[in-house]
Amino acid sequence: QVRLVESGGGLVQPGGSLRLSCAASGSIFSVNFMAWYRQAPGEQRDLVATITGGGSTNYTGSVKGRFTISRDNVNNTVYLQMNSLKPEDTAVYYCNAAVKLRPGQVVPSMYWGQGTQVTVSS
Repeated sequence: QVRLVESGGGLVQPGGSLRLSCAASGSIFSVNFMAWYRQAPGEQRDLVATITGGGSTNYTGSVKGRFTISRDNVNNTVYLQMNSLKPEDTAVYYCNAAVKLRPGQVVPSMYWGQGTQVTVSS
């Protein structure tokens, strides 16, 4: 069994910063692709940022230049540094990971965290 546990959400004023963390634990052989998604009330869950096992990153347009995704491969942890936060960044943020549970596994298994609330408001 694999668990993803997020932390770091909260209430911040516009222009402020937050750093989210997501740690994967359990019977893990390797963690490949990791990502952050977010879901605002009444909206669909949208992709925010991705990072490969080799460290290549991609961002959705609205967060480019403000958010930075990074990872610690030793501790199977992914981070999302969020700067210059705007009210429209308010959402529940979820991490997602593609995990191989054993060496021979060809297609990774996908796991989600429970979500952490980020509220940007004055």
